[in-house]
Amino acid sequence: MDICVCRKLVRLDGAPVATERCRPGASPAGGSAAMEVGSLPVELWRVILAYLPLPDLGRCCQVCRAWRELILSLDSTRWRQLCLGCSECRHPNWPSQPHLEPASWREALKQHALASRTWTRNVPELQSSACLHFFRRRKDRKVWHVGPGCEFETLRGALGVTGPYDRVVLHPGVYEEQAEVALKVPVELVGLGRLGEVALLVCIEQQCPTARLCNLVFMPPWFSTVVYKTSWGHVQMDNCNFEGAQLQIRGPGTCQARFCSFSQGSSLHLFGVFLSLLDSCEFSGSDTASVTVEGPPVSERNWACKHLAALARTFPSGFISAPKAPRAGSTDEPNPAGGNAKKEPASTEEWKTRMGGDAVCHGTVIEDGWSDGDCSEGDDEKKDAKGTNTAKKMFTLDYKIPYDHHGLAHLLKPREDGTLPVASSPAPPPVTPEPLTLHEELERDPEAQMMAASTLGCIVRRCLFRDGKGGVHLSNYGQGRLEENVFRGLNYAVRCIQNATIVMLRNEVCECCASGVFLRLSAQGLIAENNIHSNGEAGLDIRKGANPIILCNKIHSGLRSGIVVLGNGRGSIRSNLIYNNKEAGVYILFSGNPVVSGNHIFQGQAAGIAINENGRGMITDNVIKENQWGGVDIRRGGDPILRNNYICYGYSDGVVVGERGRGLIEGNHVYCNKGCGVWVMSSSLPQLLGNYIIHNCMYGLAVFCRKDSENMESREGNWPGREGIGDAGNGERRGVEAEGREAHENFNEEGELFAWESDLDSEDGRHSARRSISVALVESNCLSYNGAVGLYVKSSEAMNVFANLVNSNRGPGIAVLQSSQLTRLVTNCILENDRGGVTVEKDCRVELRGNGIYENRGHGVRFSGIGQIVENDVVGNHGNGIQVSASADIKVVRNRVQPAQGCGIALLGAVKGLIHDNILIEGHPDYKKKLIHMDSGNESCVLQNNILRHNNSCPSAPSSWVLENPPPRPAASSPSGISSSQFPSRLGLSMTTRDVHIQKP
Repeated sequence: MDICVCRKLVRLDGAPVATERCRPGASPAGGSAAMEVGSLPVELWRVILAYLPLPDLGRCCQVCRAWRELILSLDSTRWRQLCLGCSECRHPNWPSQPHLEPASWREALKQHALASRTWTRNVPELQSSACLHFFRRRKDRKVWHVGPGCEFETLRGALGVTGPYDRVVLHPGVYEEQAEVALKVPVELVGLGRLGEVALLVCIEQQCPTARLCNLVFMPPWFSTVVYKTSWGHVQMDNCNFEGAQLQIRGPGTCQARFCSFSQGSSLHLFGVFLSLLDSCEFSGSDTASVTVEGPPVSERNWACKHLAALARTFPSGFISAPKAPRAGSTDEPNPAGGNAKKEPASTEEWKTRMGGDAVCHGTVIEDGWSDGDCSEGDDEKKDAKGTNTAKKMFTLDYKIPYDHHGLAHLLKPREDGTLPVASSPAPPPVTPEPLTLHEELERDPEAQMMAASTLGCIVRRCLFRDGKGGVHLSNYGQGRLEENVFRGLNYAVRCIQNATIVMLRNEVCECCASGVFLRLSAQGLIAENNIHSNGEAGLDIRKGANPIILCNKIHSGLRSGIVVLGNGRGSIRSNLIYNNKEAGVYILFSGNPVVSGNHIFQGQAAGIAINENGRGMITDNVIKENQWGGVDIRRGGDPILRNNYICYGYSDGVVVGERGRGLIEGNHVYCNKGCGVWVMSSSLPQLLGNYIIHNCMYGLAVFCRKDSENMESREGNWPGREGIGDAGNGERRGVEAEGREAHENFNEEGELFAWESDLDSEDGRHSARRSISVALVESNCLSYNGAVGLYVKSSEAMNVFANLVNSNRGPGIAVLQSSQLTRLVTNCILENDRGGVTVEKDCRVELRGNGIYENRGHGVRFSGIGQIVENDVVGNHGNGIQVSASADIKVVRNRVQPAQGCGIALLGAVKGLIHDNILIEGHPDYKKKLIHMDSGNESCVLQNNILRHNNSCPSAPSSWVLENPPPRPAASSPSGISSSQFPSRLGLSMTTRDVHIQKP
């Protein structure tokens, strides 16, 4: 048998001129088809072929490759005309983007043709041979007409005589039934004419395997708001309008709706449905949720499930057009695929230009009566008549005791490639990591990958939800998948509660009155690549044990916070762009405990991340920058793990640990913030381990006390000079309280209690790697190149400061102005700061043990408090080595001191104490000051067993002394940036109690 192809040629006026039959690949004239096509200009062929109907276009495509390419070239003309002329569908990008043309009109028409026939695919398939299947005769379908002057005047009358798969055509008019209508056999109901000319006021119950509704308007009858319901069959709705009506689909029933409008409070309810598909529909004016999915998918499936699943898998993975997010610090679009690092300003000067004004503060004053810009006595002596600094001229390297191999020297030495390490680089870090793409995130997370591929429950794609109360509501183990939808102008877009599962991909959620997406009561799911912006409350609100995976979204321009996690809410929040929100980018409180990792949180009008009211969380590898208030703000029992983040270029402080704040702050880069690097309140108990706190305009680390507890402004954080931080605490807390009240008002009528529930499962053992502490701990940090004091302490609580590198700050390295409890400064390296090394004011209780204090521009140690100075190396400082004044009680024991040009140990005023077993070395033979100076009349200070070493060599000879036994302090050696699990319970401190001496080589 010869299988032929029929091709119809037409004249320009549309009349057919010839119908010829030929074998595939052969020309009707005996030549090749390609030659036939080339016999006329391509433009003329396109004009001729534009008159062919759809079946003939398909036949022409089968002639040969040249003909196929010619037919495909008609995409923007004939195929577009055929697609828009189809009465069963609308514009392929309706309703959200009807102004955008599809990638291919022919492909859109093809997808429509495949989808429109789903309802007929339940006919049993033949198991016989392919030949018999080819010759199978199709069942004849009858067409019944309903309307004035037709076979039937009522819909009920026509349904009484229809056979399986017949078509009932309703002519223009309004059809009303006074009782429920039952569909007992598969049938197709089609409205004739334009959409809106056929209206049905009916309540239909489907009692058959399948049915189709097309080009109809449904309105509720007088006796019910439900216009359609089924409990086991499949219904397909194409190009229908529902006005003030409800549809109820119960599993194992299924539903497929395409190009439908649900308006005036219409809604769709799915109960236990295994799989349903809503494609290109519009929902508006809802009084409740537009789509409600309730109950777990039933195990029993009807015949349509496999066809709907196949149809869902053919959905192209395109992207909805969304507003572009500015790159942090610029107006460009972030490009996560462009690499894993983003360039930052290469120098401090470039940063100053970008931030505006002078980014470095000189002599910054925060407390009345004291300024870290005050010069020490040594500073006064360093200046010549012209006011220039001559200290380096007076003290050359020839007379410095070498200390380059102390325990923290590895943080200062150049790397193998010649670059400077972060701690000794005069420029801020040049790059920050870029967020991962969704593909990269899914590759490393099998659970998220499985969710992204799932197709259970209700699939909603390319729909528009607008101007109503709610979009999609899932509850009681319901499942839903939302792709490329637009939610705009609603009260809330998506609400997922009671163990329900939601998958949201590439949706736009904007302009909601409350939060955009709510997750409650152990809800879970995947929320990825959505554009969530301009909402009245939080973009995402996660509470009560909800545990979603939130990946690669843009969450921005909200009137409150970007993401709120509270009430034992959890979740994994990764690789998102969170920016330009009026409150915190991520707000964690009331035992919220999420994982926040790899996000860019920037340009917020409050804090980047706020942890408050016993909030917790694992916050790692984020870039938190250019926020108006603290990059990370921890208060009132907040206890997060803050690890390996880049917290930079903020307009206030980098990290704020406010009243009763806690947390492990480890391995972070905190730099180029206009306020302090880290600002801590003395009532808090943070652990700061292995951080780089560098190039901040004010203090590197500042610890403040709070005395005026009755002052409400101070209770909320408004300390003198800290107005911005106080506003952050007030605004954020008020924001969450208001948000909670709003949620209570919105959802209390639906039976959800607002009380926070205890969730023992959320105690996930995250404290297992934490050290139990009773005092604040500052350990193994680098505090460098900050605009004021490296470590500033004005505290009413005890604090331990161990093994830190404090260098090249514009104020003193460490300044303790108030410390009613003991502050321990142990095994730190304090060097090359623009003022003194360590300053301790009157009545402060401080212990200095095992520190290396080298080459600071003022006194090595200026001490006016109570405590002891034991086993320190104080070398090369430009003022006095150790200056003690008017102290109640002081012990200066077993220190090694070499001043540059001042005294080794200076005792000024009525000092009471014990000075013994110290070794003092002359700094320069030409500078004759006493190695030990004590004011006359001082009888309360005891000097005992101190060794004085004078350098009698010629001025050009090098010093003959070295720090050898023990080696230069600090003796502790632990590279910063290692994880907390690698820290021992207490960092090993090598402190000797044997006699300390300097040995000649």
